[in-house]
Amino acid sequence: MSAGPVFLVGGGWDPGAAAAVHGPFLRAAGAARGTGVPRIGCVLVDEGDGAEQFARYDAVLRAVGSCAPVPLPVPLGGRFDAGRARGLDGLLVCGGLTPAYQEALAGSGVGRWVRESGLPYAGFSAGAAVAARRAVVGGWLDGGTPVCPADSAEDLAEIEVRDGLGLVPFAVDVHAAQWGTLARLTAAVARFGLRHAVAVDENTLVEVGADGTARVAGLGRAHSVRPAADGDGSVRVRSHRAGESFAVR
Repeated sequence: MSAGPVFLVGGGWDPGAAAAVHGPFLRAAGAARGTGVPRIGCVLVDEGDGAEQFARYDAVLRAVGSCAPVPLPVPLGGRFDAGRARGLDGLLVCGGLTPAYQEALAGSGVGRWVRESGLPYAGFSAGAAVAARRAVVGGWLDGGTPVCPADSAEDLAEIEVRDGLGLVPFAVDVHAAQWGTLARLTAAVARFGLRHAVAVDENTLVEVGADGTARVAGLGRAHSVRPAADGDGSVRVRSHRAGESFAVR
């Protein structure tokens, strides 16, 4: 099968946005089998409150559409077993400490399995960030210079880019407007030579289709960041609201 659609949510729990940001993923998961209630695997890095966190995702997904969420907890510091994704109709990688999700998922084989199986993938906050081939996992300093609030640092000092799942060709940052992470992403593009990166606001979805187009839905915006054409180290930012789209490459 060909790679399935990828759904990137920038975080946020506004009930008014739930249908817009989760509905397309649930519809894709329902179409994967064509019959019955779709089984949605929810990958959570368990920092001690995994059951409570799963209950939150379980409630919002069931409120949006008929589905059967399945908890797939990973202990902090552990590695996700890609075999646990078999038999599912969709995979949701949840939010939390982004470096912990990168450590749990990168190198686990789950990215390759998702691509080869065509399984619909949704990433919420940290799960969106690690979907990238080169994942921006946190930090608030660029060569010692603050570029975003320290509270947004994900327990890192300098900006870090690590291996991700390779599901989308652009880097991803989340909570853009709310946490000030667009500035971190623009710094990462310039510092690490990223060709494209997207910062997603809370309560906002970026749906990446097989046609190479990303579509925006929800209450906020997605901010596309690319190096300037003249190669002087500057970047170009374009912000897209719900209903708009942009090329992923």
